[in-house]
Amino acid sequence: MPPTRPGKRTPRGTPPGWSRPPAALALTARSAAPVAVLLCSLGAALAALALPALLGSTLSRLAADGPVPWDGIRLCLALTATEVLLDAAVAALSGAATATRTARLRGLLLGRVLAAAPDDRDLPHPGDLATRLTANTAEAATVPVTLAAAVPAVLLPLGGLAGVLLTDLWTGLALLAGFPAVAVLLRAFTRGTAEAGARYQHTQALIASRLTEVLEGAETVHAAGTAHREFGRVTAPLAELAAHGRATWLLYGRAAGRAGVLLPLLTVLVLAVSGLRLAAGAIEVGALVAVTRYAALAVGIGTITGALSALARGRAAAGRLAPLLALAAPPAGTAPLPPGGGALSLRGVGLRRAGAEVLRGIDLDVAAGEYLAVVGRSGTGKSQLAAVAGGLVAPSAGRVLLDGAELRTLAPAALRRAATYAFARPVLFGDTIEDALAFGATRPDGATVRAGARGAAAHGFVRALPDGYATRIDAAPLSGGEHQRLGLARAFAHPGRLLVLDDATSALDTLTEREVHRYLARLPVTRLHVTHRGSVAARADRVLWLDAGRVRGCAPHAELWRDPAYREVFAGDPLPAAAGTGSGGRAC
Repeated sequence: MPPTRPGKRTPRGTPPGWSRPPAALALTARSAAPVAVLLCSLGAALAALALPALLGSTLSRLAADGPVPWDGIRLCLALTATEVLLDAAVAALSGAATATRTARLRGLLLGRVLAAAPDDRDLPHPGDLATRLTANTAEAATVPVTLAAAVPAVLLPLGGLAGVLLTDLWTGLALLAGFPAVAVLLRAFTRGTAEAGARYQHTQALIASRLTEVLEGAETVHAAGTAHREFGRVTAPLAELAAHGRATWLLYGRAAGRAGVLLPLLTVLVLAVSGLRLAAGAIEVGALVAVTRYAALAVGIGTITGALSALARGRAAAGRLAPLLALAAPPAGTAPLPPGGGALSLRGVGLRRAGAEVLRGIDLDVAAGEYLAVVGRSGTGKSQLAAVAGGLVAPSAGRVLLDGAELRTLAPAALRRAATYAFARPVLFGDTIEDALAFGATRPDGATVRAGARGAAAHGFVRALPDGYATRIDAAPLSGGEHQRLGLARAFAHPGRLLVLDDATSALDTLTEREVHRYLARLPVTRLHVTHRGSVAARADRVLWLDAGRVRGCAPHAELWRDPAYREVFAGDPLPAAAGTGSGGRAC
């Protein structure tokens, strides 16, 4: 049997809350780095704006046949060095701040994803989710620093215009006449870049989603002989992606082309007017040099277009991250777990998903140490009940209590130590087999890990691997049944008060299943076992029979077996009526 695919997740504790809207996500930083970038950028901009005036004054003094103005020359050198050093500091601070913010933002978003209910339908497809947590997060994280650097970037052209006006009013008015055209160019560039960036990110996520689907179902694709068709489906959006990329570069090209015509014309206009003013004796040579330098700053919109483009992409990325920030996560409790043996109670429990009730009015009492099987046709809410019982999902209505304590009030760490899960398609975390079996709220010692493996009938085949328990997971040729047994072994290695098995023995052969059930029967914990097999139901103390999200029956298997409708639940797994270890048919 081929290895099974990854299954359900176990959510972690709720991360720190986030109350700001998506725009604040992109524009607010939780560190002083953006402020430092802003201050350094402002310092560099001020040095760049002061330099033309000082240079013009120094040249005028030289042209006056006086002594060499060494003080002016030294100041010009100092301003130039200051601008270079501050620009270098901006580059270093920006890189470090963006990397730090990206890491924090990814941690925040990943925490929200892991804290959400495992079956939350608001979660994007895994491929789309990976794109949002990687590429989109990195782009959104650049916005605070980019915004901090954009303020001085806008200051330079405005300061250059002011410098020209202050140096010579008529030359400044000539330059000012061309600024409306520059403003129109920047507005059109920003709007087009934001739209193209959002479309590019959406198509990129679509490709990632389809690729993930194919990788998860590689065996099915191979068995169906549809590899070429799936290749075409995955790569079909590449043409659209290329079109969006070309649209973005076309916007850059148009902006660069128009700027390449407009800005030299403005520069020629400034030089012409300032030259005429020099010829008329209205300004000096130093003023002409200052005007030329200021005009270059005033028409240098390249830094502005770059900042606007980065801001547009970051804004689009922040919009794609907003749904992850909006994921609902129930508030974490703080209460410790009271003493007890794992008595489980459900009171009026209901659960809604996608507008439909999947569980309705569930009332259930499971005694400490009891073995309860949960059966029903597909789609009757068995897995949802298992998720609610162990605190993976908060009920939409009613209460769930473990040893008298409501689950939502318990501290997450205490709850996860008390309630252990095994799934039909377990995901194995860690580098080696031993790491995978020890993975959990606490790390058990080696003896406990091996005891759990023996209980799951996994010790023998693990020892037969090349390096035994030290074998790397990616180097272990596991069948579906062996993969499932390792998931059971992981649960057995973390004994708590409540063990929830969600169809966790479905891939086991009959002999292995009997061996595992002998171990289960000896476990001094409360066991809730979702199953489709009559053999499992027969071994349980009682069976909870679900139908359309409601309790249809709760009694020993032998008693329920008298009902033809109950027998139809196991139509594909015929089994003679057999009593469990017996609870006398007490009510749920």
